[in-house]
Amino acid sequence: MVLGVAGGIAAYKAAELLRRLTEAGHRVRVVPTRSALAFVGAATWAGLSGEPVAVDVWSDVHEVPHVRLGREADLVVVAPATADLLSRAAAGRVDDLLTATLLTARCPILYAPAMHTEMWLHPATQANVATLRERGAVVLEPAEGRLTGFDSGPGRLPEPAEIAAVVLRLLARADQPADLAGRRVVVTAGGTREHLDPVRFLGNTSSGRQGYAIATAAAARGADVILIAANVALPDPAGVRVVRVVSTGDMRAAVVAAAGDADAVVMAAAPADFAPESYSPTKIKKGDGAPPAIRLQITPDIAAEFGTAKKPGQRLVVFAAETHDGEANARAKLAAKNADVVVLNDVSGGQVFGATRTTASIITASGTVVDLTDVDKAELADALWDRVATDWDG
Repeated sequence: MVLGVAGGIAAYKAAELLRRLTEAGHRVRVVPTRSALAFVGAATWAGLSGEPVAVDVWSDVHEVPHVRLGREADLVVVAPATADLLSRAAAGRVDDLLTATLLTARCPILYAPAMHTEMWLHPATQANVATLRERGAVVLEPAEGRLTGFDSGPGRLPEPAEIAAVVLRLLARADQPADLAGRRVVVTAGGTREHLDPVRFLGNTSSGRQGYAIATAAAARGADVILIAANVALPDPAGVRVVRVVSTGDMRAAVVAAAGDADAVVMAAAPADFAPESYSPTKIKKGDGAPPAIRLQITPDIAAEFGTAKKPGQRLVVFAAETHDGEANARAKLAAKNADVVVLNDVSGGQVFGATRTTASIITASGTVVDLTDVDKAELADALWDRVATDWDG
């Protein structure tokens, strides 16, 4: 693959991305712009990649690099992609080796933008991003956080590990288009907590890994993704807007706010089914007598609420974590929530929660069943989006 590096301070993070990609067994040719070399020198790129580094079309002219690199690549990644680079790519300019490579590449292209907030939000940049996405490129949403100096906001380069995760999902389906481009999806992940007092809560052991994998796969396939995460200790996926919540009520409010114009809502989270009727503002003491009686109430059914209100064309995916009678319970949930797809997980004996691999069945309202045995959760995520995309296509 080709790793393009544009001239921004975030170029130093691309060295970590390069290391992760080469350690995963990929051959990576780095093509930095001249401005990028002001931040990280050619010796670093050559040393980490084990490949020669070329900056302009006049190096190794006999190999015709301005055509060959793009033609031979299985994937082109630009990280960081500055406002200037996005502008030149959208305009089809060819004024250095990197833009020549972008224009000749016929493989998937991924841009990971990084720039100041004002540059990212400027209408010109947004128009360039829209143009590149319309042409089939995947342009990740930048992360939000500390930029250079004391600035903070959207425009931060996602963490290298998370960009690498998107790259690997793209490579896994490199011969297929970004079929979720133009789609807006909402994914929930993690387990909600219903507090009894300031230190205790009712909850579950959901890690959020499956929801994060679904969000990452959607971003890699070109979707605009909002991830609503409840008490998850995982890094933010690249190209995904993350909304953090605690309780089921918090999650309901976030889903209602985000799902109105969404094409799909994937309820991969494990919301608590019950909550205490009352909350003690002070810690409940153990005391010497019998334990206190705690009355519970039913929490909002977020999936059923969306399923009832969903518009034509919207898709709802629910999860059924079952310990017994799995398929019967999953099909009943599919009908009760007015969902389009249910993913059945067997969680008896502590399976699935927190693991990186899973066994599941994807069951659609039309009767299709896809069984997956001992697969990575990223593979399940792609299989799920395959079913949803097929449903959209009719």
